[in-house]
Amino acid sequence: MTDSADATARRRPCGGKTAFAALLALLASACTATTGDLGRPRPTVWSQLLAPEAGFLAAAVRGEAASPFRLTDDEEQMRDRAWRFVMPASPHSIFQGEVSNLAHTRILPVAAQSNDVSDYFHGLTSTSFASQSSRYNRMSEDVNADRLLIGPFRANAMRVVSMDRVRMRTVESSPDVAPEKQDPALARVVENEGLVFWVCERLDFRLRSYRYALANLVVEMPSREAIRAERAIMALEAEAGPLCRMPLNDAFGEGTKRPVVYKG
Repeated sequence: MTDSADATARRRPCGGKTAFAALLALLASACTATTGDLGRPRPTVWSQLLAPEAGFLAAAVRGEAASPFRLTDDEEQMRDRAWRFVMPASPHSIFQGEVSNLAHTRILPVAAQSNDVSDYFHGLTSTSFASQSSRYNRMSEDVNADRLLIGPFRANAMRVVSMDRVRMRTVESSPDVAPEKQDPALARVVENEGLVFWVCERLDFRLRSYRYALANLVVEMPSREAIRAERAIMALEAEAGPLCRMPLNDAFGEGTKRPVVYKG
């Protein structure tokens, strides 16, 4: 082998790594650079075809329920409405936003999300505001925006739960349903209930994050605006209660730990 050929051979692994890194960057940009309303990805080949398929396979490999059935209109809408709650409360948590994005598509498990209640406070205080009142006002606006979206999500979830009852009764009683459709049907019910549980978990996390932020703001920058923020948090908690206590179909089994799994 000549010196030039030997040098070329030694360079090939590096070129392969570079190409692989470029591919990862391309996939990441496809996921992050097309943000639409409420932080949801705009319809692209990645968000509509590649990410859901990759998420389906990843969830199946992890042993989570994964149904190949098409989503109903209500199931699709419920997943869209859940987006606000499963994303980070602070818009400045860019990295955690991408982690939540990948968890929403099921490429990553939901356990990959941050559970640090200080994230929102750090995002709130890292931005320049005209006055201390502006930070309290921003928190109140964020909390109230969450509260106003819970009702529509709950109504949507109730429709899905109701149709899941019909789904399972039909699977169990109709001789016209092939046996091989039973497992995918149950998997879809588990996915739907898992989404409700996940939203409730993240709502609880948001409440704890807002309270942490409020307490630390009062210590650093006391203001009468804290009263309005506290009332907003209390109203959010009151609105979240009925959602997280609504009767479901007990797809995970009574008395068992309810894992958060669903198909995005």
